[in-house]
Amino acid sequence: MKILTSGLMVPFFLLVFSWQPNEQKRFSSLGMFLENQSEISLHMEENGGDFALAAAPLAKWKSDFSRAFQYYLDRSAPHIAERWLGTLVAASIYFLRVYYVQGFYVISYGLGIYVLNLLIGFLSPKVDPELETLDGASLPTKDSDEFKPFVRRLPEFKFWYSITKAFVVAFGLTFFSMLDVPVFWPILLCYWIFLFVLTMKRQILHMIKYKYVPFDMGKMRYTGKKPSASGSRLARD
Repeated sequence: MKILTSGLMVPFFLLVFSWQPNEQKRFSSLGMFLENQSEISLHMEENGGDFALAAAPLAKWKSDFSRAFQYYLDRSAPHIAERWLGTLVAASIYFLRVYYVQGFYVISYGLGIYVLNLLIGFLSPKVDPELETLDGASLPTKDSDEFKPFVRRLPEFKFWYSITKAFVVAFGLTFFSMLDVPVFWPILLCYWIFLFVLTMKRQILHMIKYKYVPFDMGKMRYTGKKPSASGSRLARD
């Protein structure tokens, strides 16, 4: 029995002694793996810090540019005639570009559809009178009714800015030859004119039905009373 037990213990100890170095190798390889991972993460953090430092001036320049652009954009708001004159110049440059290259008619058609959509928003009231009629309210039709000023769905400033930006973007697209799709341009022009006439006819009928005018020209303007001569003399005394 002792001989049997000792015979079984010898392979057991041999297995234990043979297993320990392998486990030590596994633990050592695991330690090397963790050490390599820490070095990799440290290297990534250093590179990320370098990238953040490199991107910081670009982000600052972008922020400064957007702030300056918004500042001059806000200052241009009261100068309506000058703004639209600049838009006319941008549109003329675009049309000269299309005429010179004799192409990019699909871009011009898309630009025309976009401008027509902006024009409808500019001429439409912010709240549709048909929805007001369903809610029980309506636009004033008599002198005794409450005065409600016309509020556009698309304000004049946003209308101008969107059109100007559209012409600038379309002008930039004319420098990509892949966008110059060959097409018979008179068909696109006739189709755009048809859409324009149909859309404006519907819009004019809508104005006549609900009795509103989207323009300020010809409307009565109310100003404060001017001080009389006697009042000004008393104020000076």
